[in-house]
Amino acid sequence: MSHGVCSGSTPPGWQQVQAICDYVHEQTTFDYKFGRPTKTAYDVQIEKTGVCRDFAHLAISLCRAMNIPARYVSGYISDISGPESGPTDFCAWFEVFLDGAWHAFDARHNTPRIGRIQMVRGRDAADVAIITSFGAYDLTHFRVWTMGLTGDADDAALLETLETRPDTPALVFPSSAMIED
Repeated sequence: MSHGVCSGSTPPGWQQVQAICDYVHEQTTFDYKFGRPTKTAYDVQIEKTGVCRDFAHLAISLCRAMNIPARYVSGYISDISGPESGPTDFCAWFEVFLDGAWHAFDARHNTPRIGRIQMVRGRDAADVAIITSFGAYDLTHFRVWTMGLTGDADDAALLETLETRPDTPALVFPSSAMIED
Protein backbone atom coordinates (compact mmCIF):
# COMPACT_ATOMS: atom_id res chain seq x y z
CA MET A 1 0.00 0.00 0.00
CA SER A 2 2.64 2.59 0.97
CA HIS A 3 4.74 1.81 -2.07
CA GLY A 4 1.70 2.74 -4.19
CA VAL A 5 1.43 6.03 -2.30
CA CYS A 6 5.12 6.84 -2.74
CA SER A 7 6.07 5.82 -6.23
CA GLY A 8 9.63 4.94 -7.09
CA SER A 9 10.06 8.49 -8.36
CA THR A 10 9.24 10.08 -4.98
CA PRO A 11 12.51 11.12 -3.32
CA PRO A 12 13.00 9.60 0.14
CA GLY A 13 12.44 11.57 3.32
CA TRP A 14 10.43 14.79 3.40
CA GLN A 15 8.75 14.28 0.02
CA GLN A 16 7.72 10.73 0.93
CA VAL A 17 6.11 11.93 4.16
CA GLN A 18 4.30 14.74 2.33
CA ALA A 19 3.08 12.25 -0.32
CA ILE A 20 1.72 10.07 2.50
CA CYS A 21 -0.01 13.08 4.11
CA ASP A 22 -1.49 14.08 0.76
CA TYR A 23 -2.76 10.55 0.17
CA VAL A 24 -4.37 10.17 3.61
CA HIS A 25 -5.84 13.68 3.45
CA GLU A 26 -7.33 13.18 -0.01
CA GLN A 27 -8.60 9.63 0.55
CA THR A 28 -10.13 9.97 4.03
CA THR A 29 -13.29 11.81 5.04
CA PHE A 30 -13.31 13.43 8.51
CA ASP A 31 -16.36 13.37 10.79
CA TYR A 32 -16.80 12.68 14.48
CA LYS A 33 -19.47 10.10 13.67
CA PHE A 34 -16.79 7.92 12.05
CA GLY A 35 -14.70 7.56 15.22
CA ARG A 36 -14.65 4.35 17.23
CA PRO A 37 -12.07 3.02 19.69
CA THR A 38 -11.56 -0.24 17.80
CA LYS A 39 -10.71 1.36 14.43
CA THR A 40 -7.36 0.30 12.99
CA ALA A 41 -5.23 1.91 10.29
CA TYR A 42 -6.37 -0.90 7.98
CA ASP A 43 -10.01 0.00 8.72
CA VAL A 44 -9.29 3.64 7.85
CA GLN A 45 -7.72 2.57 4.54
CA ILE A 46 -10.71 0.38 3.65
CA GLU A 47 -13.53 2.62 4.98
CA LYS A 48 -11.86 5.91 3.95
CA THR A 49 -13.37 7.65 7.00
CA GLY A 50 -12.23 8.64 10.46
CA VAL A 51 -11.38 11.24 13.06
CA CYS A 52 -7.99 12.93 13.39
CA ARG A 53 -6.68 9.97 15.43
CA ASP A 54 -7.43 7.70 12.48
CA PHE A 55 -5.74 10.03 9.97
CA ALA A 56 -2.64 9.98 12.19
CA HIS A 57 -2.69 6.18 12.62
CA LEU A 58 -2.91 5.55 8.88
CA ALA A 59 -0.14 8.05 8.10
CA ILE A 60 2.08 6.58 10.85
CA SER A 61 1.53 3.06 9.49
CA LEU A 62 2.43 4.15 5.96
CA CYS A 63 5.54 6.01 7.16
CA ARG A 64 6.71 2.99 9.14
CA ALA A 65 6.13 0.79 6.07
CA MET A 66 8.59 3.08 4.27
CA ASN A 67 11.10 2.76 7.17
CA ILE A 68 10.46 6.33 8.32
CA PRO A 69 10.31 6.49 12.14
CA ALA A 70 6.94 7.94 13.16
CA ARG A 71 5.08 8.52 16.43
CA TYR A 72 1.61 9.63 17.52
CA VAL A 73 0.97 13.04 19.14
CA SER A 74 -2.20 14.41 20.68
CA GLY A 75 -3.20 17.67 22.29
CA TYR A 76 -5.10 20.79 21.27
CA ILE A 77 -4.99 22.61 17.97
CA SER A 78 -5.88 26.24 17.51
CA ASP A 79 -7.31 28.29 14.68
CA ILE A 80 -4.46 30.83 14.87
CA SER A 81 -3.04 29.97 11.46
CA GLY A 82 -6.00 28.13 10.02
CA PRO A 83 -9.61 28.76 9.16
CA GLU A 84 -12.00 29.56 12.01
CA SER A 85 -13.72 26.30 12.86
CA GLY A 86 -15.50 27.01 16.13
CA PRO A 87 -14.29 25.93 19.54
CA THR A 88 -10.83 24.37 19.59
CA ASP A 89 -10.71 20.63 20.05
CA PHE A 90 -8.51 17.75 21.05
CA CYS A 91 -6.52 16.81 18.00
CA ALA A 92 -4.11 14.12 16.89
CA TRP A 93 -1.19 14.49 14.51
CA PHE A 94 2.11 12.68 14.09
CA GLU A 95 5.83 13.29 14.07
CA VAL A 96 8.51 11.77 11.89
CA PHE A 97 12.23 11.56 12.51
CA LEU A 98 14.05 13.19 9.59
CA ASP A 99 17.46 14.86 9.39
CA GLY A 100 18.21 14.08 13.04
CA ALA A 101 15.07 15.62 14.61
CA TRP A 102 11.34 15.02 15.08
CA HIS A 103 8.99 17.09 12.87
CA ALA A 104 5.19 17.49 13.09
CA PHE A 105 2.88 16.49 10.23
CA ASP A 106 -0.90 16.54 10.17
CA ALA A 107 -2.64 14.38 7.57
CA ARG A 108 -6.10 15.62 8.56
CA HIS A 109 -5.46 19.34 8.02
CA ASN A 110 -2.47 18.78 5.70
CA THR A 111 -1.16 22.30 6.20
CA PRO A 112 1.34 23.75 8.68
CA ARG A 113 -0.40 25.13 11.79
CA ILE A 114 0.84 27.08 14.79
CA GLY A 115 -0.69 27.03 18.24
CA ARG A 116 -0.53 23.28 18.81
CA ILE A 117 -0.49 22.36 22.48
CA GLN A 118 1.03 18.92 22.84
CA MET A 119 -0.31 16.84 25.71
CA VAL A 120 0.99 13.34 24.92
CA ARG A 121 3.17 11.45 22.47
CA GLY A 122 3.82 7.76 21.98
CA ARG A 123 3.65 4.87 19.54
CA ASP A 124 -0.12 5.21 18.98
CA ALA A 125 -3.31 6.44 20.69
CA ALA A 126 -3.53 3.36 22.92
CA ASP A 127 -0.03 4.14 24.19
CA VAL A 128 -0.91 7.68 25.33
CA ALA A 129 -4.45 7.94 26.63
CA ILE A 130 -5.29 11.51 27.64
CA ILE A 131 -7.45 10.16 30.46
CA THR A 132 -7.54 6.82 32.19
CA SER A 133 -10.56 6.74 34.45
CA PHE A 134 -11.38 4.28 37.16
CA GLY A 135 -15.07 4.80 37.78
CA ALA A 136 -17.65 7.03 36.21
CA TYR A 137 -16.80 10.43 34.78
CA ASP A 138 -18.81 12.93 32.79
CA LEU A 139 -16.92 15.54 30.78
CA THR A 140 -19.62 18.11 30.17
CA HIS A 141 -17.49 20.69 28.36
CA PHE A 142 -14.06 22.24 28.16
CA ARG A 143 -12.53 25.43 26.84
CA VAL A 144 -9.05 26.11 25.53
CA TRP A 145 -7.91 29.51 24.29
CA THR A 146 -4.92 30.07 22.07
CA MET A 147 -3.85 33.49 20.86
CA GLY A 148 -1.11 34.60 18.53
CA LEU A 149 1.26 37.16 19.99
CA THR A 150 3.79 39.29 18.17
CA GLY A 151 7.42 38.91 19.09
CA ASP A 152 7.57 42.50 20.36
CA ALA A 153 4.80 42.07 22.99
CA ASP A 154 6.03 43.38 26.35
CA ASP A 155 5.21 41.82 29.73
CA ALA A 156 2.21 44.13 30.29
CA ALA A 157 0.65 43.16 26.94
CA LEU A 158 1.26 39.48 27.66
CA LEU A 159 -0.32 39.79 31.12
CA GLU A 160 -3.35 41.62 29.68
CA THR A 161 -3.78 38.86 27.09
CA LEU A 162 -3.59 36.17 29.77
CA GLU A 163 -6.21 37.96 31.89
CA THR A 164 -8.66 38.23 28.98
CA ARG A 165 -10.71 35.26 27.86
CA PRO A 166 -12.82 35.43 24.73
CA ASP A 167 -16.54 34.85 25.06
CA THR A 168 -16.71 31.58 23.15
CA PRO A 169 -18.95 28.55 23.49
CA ALA A 170 -17.59 25.48 25.21
CA LEU A 171 -16.84 22.50 23.04
CA VAL A 172 -19.56 19.93 23.64
CA PHE A 173 -19.54 16.95 21.31
CA PRO A 174 -20.71 13.38 21.79
CA SER A 175 -17.64 11.33 22.54
CA SER A 176 -16.05 9.82 19.45
CA ALA A 177 -14.91 6.98 21.72
CA MET A 178 -18.40 5.73 22.56
CA ILE A 179 -19.41 2.36 21.14
CA GLU A 180 -22.99 2.34 19.93
CA ASP A 181 -25.11 -0.71 20.65
